[in-house]
Formats: sequence, C-alpha cells, structure tokens
Amino acid sequence: MRVAVLYSGGKDSNYALYWALKQGFEVKYLVSMVSESDESYMYHVPNIHLTELQAKAVGIPLVKGFTSGEKEKEVEDMKAVLEGLRIDGVVAGALASEYQKKRVDRVAKELGLESFAPAWHRDPIEYMHEIIGIFDVVMVGTAAYGLDESWLGRRIDEDALKELVRLHEKYKIHVAGEGGEFETFVRDAPFFKARVVFDEVEKRWSECNYSGVLEVKRAHLEPKGQV
Repeated sequence: MRVAVLYSGGKDSNYALYWALKQGFEVKYLVSMVSESDESYMYHVPNIHLTELQAKAVGIPLVKGFTSGEKEKEVEDMKAVLEGLRIDGVVAGALASEYQKKRVDRVAKELGLESFAPAWHRDPIEYMHEIIGIFDVVMVGTAAYGLDESWLGRRIDEDALKELVRLHEKYKIHVAGEGGEFETFVRDAPFFKARVVFDEVEKRWSECNYSGVLEVKRAHLEPKGQV
C-alpha cells in the first residue's frame, strides 16, 4: 500500500505516520498544506515551515500544497495536491473532528484512494499517554482559557497531561487539543534520524484573546546521540 500522510509536524500527524510505518505501508510522501489564513478550518498553521526539517529527519519526500485558507476551497486545494501523487491511500491524524475527517474521506473517495485515520475516536487521555511515550512534543499554540503564556514551548509530559486533565474538568477543554485549544510540534520520534533543535523562538501572546503562538524563527537538525 503506497500512501501519503497529511503532515503538519504536530503530534497527530506524526502519530498517523508512526502508525502507517508500523503497518508496513510504503509512505511515499508527507503532504503539508500551507495556509495563508490563521483561521483555517482544516490545517495546522503554527510553524508549518518546519515540516521541511522534519521530513529530512524522517527521510521521506515532502510535498507542499498552498491554500488561501478559504473554507471549502482549501479542501479542493488539498485534493489537487493528492491528485498528482501516485498513491493508493491517504493517512490523516484526525482524532475527533468530524469536519476534517468527512472532508478527507470525501476527497479520498473521489480520487479512488483508501482513507485511514488511526487515532479516530481514541480515548483522549489514553491517546495522550501513548503520544508522550513515543514523541518529544511541545506546545506551540494555545487558544483556550486556562492555557496561559507559560504553556508556549512547554514539553508535554505526564505532569503536563495531569494539568490538562484538570483543565478539562474545570474548563472542558479537550485533553488532546482536538477542539483547537492547542497546537503541538514534534521535535523527535523513533523514526527520526535526527532531532529538531530550536535555535531562536519568539512568544506572541494576546491577553485579550487569551491565545498565543511560539514562533520558531531558526532551528536545525542534530544527529541523535549528541548532547
């Protein structure tokens, strides 16, 4: 099975890639959609430029698609990218978003492709425990009351997960961020040949919107085993 993985650089798309590799699929491409809109309904925006480094770390070709981020048209923009690839299926990191999954499934069906979403409807806490055990993942975007500026750049570990569970109980945020409460970036994974190191970052925080982004201005790959 030749597949493309929809790849944003965050925890969910990396889990989709991890799953595809474990299935023995031939992952021909990572596909990153670059949106001009910060309010994209479909695509992860923070630090999408760093998928180039991650693709080098993985050793799988990266295909970039570009979209204005206009609702529904951005789905057709993804379809145009997938249509040009010689693949049998597409793998997505959808966890609970019916909006995203229905559109990926529809595009796949129209192109005659199999559609896979290995994390679909997983228990969020169980899923996050697994994510923490596999990846070095940090929070790079927040948009929910309770997630203050201190979360930007924070590694998601078991202590962070305990806090996310408490915030879910208090404010009803989705523990895995599937409601858009937070965005993540994976710096290292078992299938990375080198890890991503941040050299220069800038926190952009809006108190009035209670949201922020950790913008990575410079980063590099470091071979594993180095300190």
